[in-house]
Amino acid sequence: MNDWKFLQKDHSEALAQLHYFSIVKKHAAGEVEARITVKEFATAKTTDMKFYAFADLELNQKTLAFRPFGWGETLQIALSECLRNLRMFEHEALGQPSALPPD
Repeated sequence: MNDWKFLQKDHSEALAQLHYFSIVKKHAAGEVEARITVKEFATAKTTDMKFYAFADLELNQKTLAFRPFGWGETLQIALSECLRNLRMFEHEALGQPSALPPD
C-alpha cells in the first residue's frame, strides 16, 4: 500500500516508512546482533536515494568508528549496500584487544 506517500504535504517533511531487519555478525570475540533500519522516503531528493539503510551499531571502534549504511533506488539495493559495509569491518567490543600493533 503506497497511499501513505500522498499524506506528505511538503517535501521538506521527509515522510518515510520504516522497514526493520536483523542479522548476527560474527567477530573474534563472539557474535553480536545488528538491527538495520531502512527508511523509504515518500519523495526522494534524487531517484537513486529513495531508500536509506543504516545499522544500529558501530564497527571498527578502536581505529575509526564506522556505522554501516547504504542508499539505493530500491529497498534491496540499500539493504545490500548496508550489509556489504557491515561485513567489511570487525566489531571491536569494549575491552577487546586492538588488531593494531602498539606504538
